[in-house]
Amino acid sequence: MTRGLPILPGGYNNNVQIVQTPEYLAILVETMHDVRIIPIVPKNASARPHLASGIRQWLGDSRAHWEGQTLVIDTTNFSARTNFRGSGAALHLTERLTLKDRNTLDYSFTVDDPSTFTKPWTASLPMARAEGPIFEYACNEGNYSMMNTLSGARGEEASH
Repeated sequence: MTRGLPILPGGYNNNVQIVQTPEYLAILVETMHDVRIIPIVPKNASARPHLASGIRQWLGDSRAHWEGQTLVIDTTNFSARTNFRGSGAALHLTERLTLKDRNTLDYSFTVDDPSTFTKPWTASLPMARAEGPIFEYACNEGNYSMMNTLSGARGEEASH
């Protein structure tokens, strides 16, 4: 299970943790605890090319490189089942992460899928630094907490 790409906020569990080493970037998305491990390579490096076009993955095949102060993530090879706003296997996603100040990361992405859209389009959103841990994302079937809390409160009210 995955929320897919690009990284977009949902109703809850919107935290993202980014860890970088000289050779890799790891992006943990709190919801569904997706983790992407992305090689960081010099721009247009032939040492780490994308996977062969016949190899398709839910989150695509990503490579990252630096352009000045911006980390650029280039992702291809999406599965046809990875549907973002109607896109298909031809989706080419370019994400850009730029630290604007100590507490703000600008996250932008460009969607390019000529089989779905007439031209590439870009969106951008700020990500605010959050202190604290990433929590486990879990379904809570059988969680009767709210029902029990409310019925207990109604019982207490009735006794007065």
